[in-house]
Amino acid sequence: MKHVGLLLKKWTLVLLAVLKPLGFWGAGAIAILDSSTIPVPMDLLLATYMWNDRAHAWVYVLMGAAGSAIGGLLPFLLGRAGGELFLLKRINRARYEALRNRFERQEFLALLVPSMLPPPTPWKLFVFAAGVFEMRVLPFMLAVFLGRLLRFSVLAILTVKYGPTAVGELGHLAHDHAHVLLSVLGLLLVGIAVYMLRQSNLRKGVARAERDGEFEN
Repeated sequence: MKHVGLLLKKWTLVLLAVLKPLGFWGAGAIAILDSSTIPVPMDLLLATYMWNDRAHAWVYVLMGAAGSAIGGLLPFLLGRAGGELFLLKRINRARYEALRNRFERQEFLALLVPSMLPPPTPWKLFVFAAGVFEMRVLPFMLAVFLGRLLRFSVLAILTVKYGPTAVGELGHLAHDHAHVLLSVLGLLLVGIAVYMLRQSNLRKGVARAERDGEFEN
């Protein structure tokens, strides 16, 4: 375990050395790499960027969220290309059916929630499943972006206040106060669901009014 930690630290230092000159774009590149192919200590890297440039921490939040949405397209498209059998090799049939039902009921929330959560959430599993269950591209990218935006915003607040050790603080917060975190997420999701429902009803009302107007004319 100690050996893994040392390798992780060295990998982090190498990435920082290579991408640091890129500034904001380096943070976006790291996010693309992390969400598409090679897992990297994303929170630790972003926290280091934010701490070194605290006045622009919000820019790193945006770049990290955007990079995650763009990079996630790779596993998403692989899933869409025919990843059902591959997915079934990774999870059992019962979990597969539960995952499919979740996406059928509310695909946006099914991806938004895991995108909010820190490791060890199996985020790529949900991204791959979104492709398998044929989620549309734009809602997919929006769900990932919003989820990561919230997660990295919390990270930024903790980093500016406590320093790069915020990565550990975020992990401990999620572990020690899981019930509080889930309650907050639940309230947030309810708010999002209510907003989406209102918007949907509003669009339907406008369309109905337009149709009635056409009939009257």
